[in-house]
Amino acid sequence: MDTPLLNSEAPGVAAALFYGAVAALVLLGVRDVLFLYEENRCSMTYMYEYPEYLKIKLPKKISRRFPAYELYLYGEGNYAEENKNLILTGIPVLFLPGNAGSYKQVRSLGSIALRKAEDIDFKYHFNFFTVNFNEELVALYGGSLKRQTRFLHECIKVILKLYKDQEFAPSSVAIVGHSMGGLVARALLTLKNFKPEFINLLITQATPHVAPVMPLDKYLTDFYTAVNNHWILKAQDARNLTILSVAGGFRDYQVRSGLAFLPRLSQHSSALFVVSSAVPRTWASTDHLSIITEDPKKRMLVLNHHFVRHPAKFFEEDPETLTELKGTFIWIKIKSSKWTYTVYNESDGKYFMFPLSNHRKTYSHVHCQSSMLVRKYVLSVVTLKLQEYPPLSDLVVYVPAVNGNKFTLDCEFFKEDSRTVQLPVTHLFSFGRYNAPLFNFNLIQCFILHFYFCSFPGRKTSVYRLHVPWSHEDSITVSKVPSFTEISAKLHIAQPENDSTVAVLNIYSSLDCQYEVTIKTSFSQVLGQVIRFHGGSLPVYVISNMLLAYGGQLSALISTGQCSDFVLALARAAKPYKVDPIVNVVKFLLGFNWFKDIWNVLFLPELDAVLLNKQDIWFPLVSLILFLFGTGIAYWGGILFSSSLRLLSSLWLSLTRPSGLTKDSKLMTPRRAFMAILLVFVSCTTCGAFAILIIYLHYIFKVLKQYIIDNTPMWKLQNPNHQKRKTTFSIDNVVNSLKIHITILNLLTWIVLLSLPSLIYWFKNLRYSIRLDPDPCRTMAIILVSTLGILMNSSTTKVKSSKLSKIAAQLPLPLSVAVVAFGPMHLYRVPYFVICSLLLHALCCIV
Repeated sequence: MDTPLLNSEAPGVAAALFYGAVAALVLLGVRDVLFLYEENRCSMTYMYEYPEYLKIKLPKKISRRFPAYELYLYGEGNYAEENKNLILTGIPVLFLPGNAGSYKQVRSLGSIALRKAEDIDFKYHFNFFTVNFNEELVALYGGSLKRQTRFLHECIKVILKLYKDQEFAPSSVAIVGHSMGGLVARALLTLKNFKPEFINLLITQATPHVAPVMPLDKYLTDFYTAVNNHWILKAQDARNLTILSVAGGFRDYQVRSGLAFLPRLSQHSSALFVVSSAVPRTWASTDHLSIITEDPKKRMLVLNHHFVRHPAKFFEEDPETLTELKGTFIWIKIKSSKWTYTVYNESDGKYFMFPLSNHRKTYSHVHCQSSMLVRKYVLSVVTLKLQEYPPLSDLVVYVPAVNGNKFTLDCEFFKEDSRTVQLPVTHLFSFGRYNAPLFNFNLIQCFILHFYFCSFPGRKTSVYRLHVPWSHEDSITVSKVPSFTEISAKLHIAQPENDSTVAVLNIYSSLDCQYEVTIKTSFSQVLGQVIRFHGGSLPVYVISNMLLAYGGQLSALISTGQCSDFVLALARAAKPYKVDPIVNVVKFLLGFNWFKDIWNVLFLPELDAVLLNKQDIWFPLVSLILFLFGTGIAYWGGILFSSSLRLLSSLWLSLTRPSGLTKDSKLMTPRRAFMAILLVFVSCTTCGAFAILIIYLHYIFKVLKQYIIDNTPMWKLQNPNHQKRKTTFSIDNVVNSLKIHITILNLLTWIVLLSLPSLIYWFKNLRYSIRLDPDPCRTMAIILVSTLGILMNSSTTKVKSSKLSKIAAQLPLPLSVAVVAFGPMHLYRVPYFVICSLLLHALCCIV
């Protein structure tokens, strides 16, 4: 009885258990990123009238240049009806959708803005425009980013022309860009004919400003380089532009918040970055001043007022320092350092006065908090440092009249040193405000803080705030006591090297209860941070491991004449010490000028580990962890792929009978040459990724067919020539060839996955053009088609006897190192390293 070729060597139990554990760690990290985050505190926006999108007629020249793009004006009900003749009097705001985003996403902004305008009798109102970018996958395919930027420029000029008959016609627009839409808006400044005064305010939502989430093609990385370099070298172009970048926090697993950070340049100080969880009174919208004022400093003041430190009052450019306390309310003097007042159904307001002269020598701060929530998740809290108010003689707390509402007001004087505790420790706390500095807090560290309580009658509210001084990414947790509260402490942005500040946990607790705080490292969240910051690089490490296995198979074939199964070769050859130390040594040497000069003379690109280090996301041992993760994924991916082939062959065998045709020993026949030429033609005239997919499926078909024939018992074959073929071609040669083919198919699977975005983009735009332009996969497809045309018909006999066999067996190791060195920030380079190895293998079949 014949033995299935794919199971000729069973994988070791120990290896399976080890790589199973590694794969489980990967899944644990993915679970933390995708599912374990704070509850959704956002509420849905609703319309009062049916939304309408009025298509703006563009000049024919623009429509012909950009047939897939459109410009719309948003409206509802009577407002939409009034604007059909495009006689506009509002303030123009342009919304830009992001990756695969719809122009209809403007509805939320437009509807809320319309309601706000109605509330003030249309004294100020906005006209919301929106661009239809055909829901393009610009986060994964960068070939259309320049096209979108040029179309956006034309849209701005068209919008401003709509207002030319106004008495006070606007000369600029405000832009709200979601995701990649924010990057396209920034790219406007790179256009030669663009006038910077066309935009005065740019608000970006979850826009990856720093780097692409998945750098899958050269056009994407080049676009980022051009935009960011222009903003650094020509920052004066944006001197009158006010920018707000809002990140989504840990709930946004598509764009991590660190990528949305827009550094404040020395020449451009009107840029603000905040994480949505840190925005005070997050329901508050930016008032009209942030749009209509021509003063960039004033716009920045408004943004800071709403998004950084909201004082719970309307914006005032020059607030009065003196406020008159009017009314005939009762005045009560409080001398104690701790004070609690419960209010319930009182019709008269009261003033409580705290003399400060008695407390200045003993205490450094005064803290007051109210248990009545302003909103569901926001508590009224104020802390004052007494030294900052030397002329102040008294502190006055005003309690307004309440009807039917009950809340508690607590105030306490305290000394900061006595309320500062270094974690990790376990301590008992009393009421008030406490600071727990988290020293040496870095990106990979994740802590879970548990807050325990002592029971007491009634329920009060406590606030826990993780304050990160080097970025606006604070998180606030509000809980009722008595309760058990668990808080996760982790970072979005690493601490700058020249920054000596410390992340602090502020605890605003209840007066009549003591708290015990414990802190411990969360292993699952550490894994989540690794996946969050480096999950996009996992394909690099998977392919690096596969190349090592591929080289191990070829080496074993040349030395012993036998080829190992893919998973066994992976377990034997995929060792971190073969790759990681070399990359680290090169990174170390690049710190010396002489080595850097040699590096530049060889025209080698910058090491990706250096680029990651510049972004402050490269922490110790991360490469080792990712390498092990990649090994686990490659191991179980190989098993899954082999099992899928076995299942497909069983289904095929149950439906058909193999013919047992003799095998053609020629590498190239007229039919195969025609097939290769046809696929090259497809690559040049349509889409390179489409040709890659076709040759990949054809390769699978060839291997599957060969597997079925060579694993079918003799008596099932009707053609007696099959027995002759069995004797002509040795069983060992067939087995070894199939194992090599399966490894090549594993590598090709990842190439297909990395080229898939451009294929999807091409397929969605077929109605506009049959040819993808620009095409990031065209050159790669032409090389692959020619190479695989040889490999899929090759056997190991010719490889063993080739003059290039030893080089072919040794090449995958340096290519595996090169993948890790140059691939994490430039994923599009990875397939070319694989192709180099396959190309030399194909040459072995000829030479």
